[in-house]
Amino acid sequence: MNDAERLSDEAWLSRVFETHQRALMGYVSQLMGSAERASDVVQDAFVRLCRQPREKVEDRVKPWLYAVCRNRAMDILKKENRMRTMAEAGSEQIGRDSDPRFVIQERDTVQHANSLMQRLPARQQEVIRLKIESGLTYREISDLTGLSVSNVGYLLHTGLKAIRNRLATIE
Repeated sequence: MNDAERLSDEAWLSRVFETHQRALMGYVSQLMGSAERASDVVQDAFVRLCRQPREKVEDRVKPWLYAVCRNRAMDILKKENRMRTMAEAGSEQIGRDSDPRFVIQERDTVQHANSLMQRLPARQQEVIRLKIESGLTYREISDLTGLSVSNVGYLLHTGLKAIRNRLATIE
């Protein structure tokens, strides 16, 4: 491989990192309950990506990264036999230097959203996070979770409908 091809691969890896790192961190942070622990998982996924032949993953790099992150996070959580709540992950993401009114409002919003999400079955929570927060397609979610595409659609529809109905009764 000549220097021009290596630079091209390095530029591609850099672009993939810049494009997907933040969303992966958000997704894995919620799975792991900690941004610090998520960082290790996401970093591991990118190290594994660097070891893959570019032509094998280039066309499906986003779902590949999500699958590697999800599988690694699940392995860790199974080994530890515990899960932290989404509320812990959400509270870590609020900046300390923000306006206090914003911090309070943001914390209330995160807590309210987390409490509504936590009332849903775990599969619905995961499918909603993958679709809304990570922007995966139904097919990508299906491939990642092992659910059928129609089941992904059903879980999304019923989960979001349940949240909407709960919000309507509160307001």
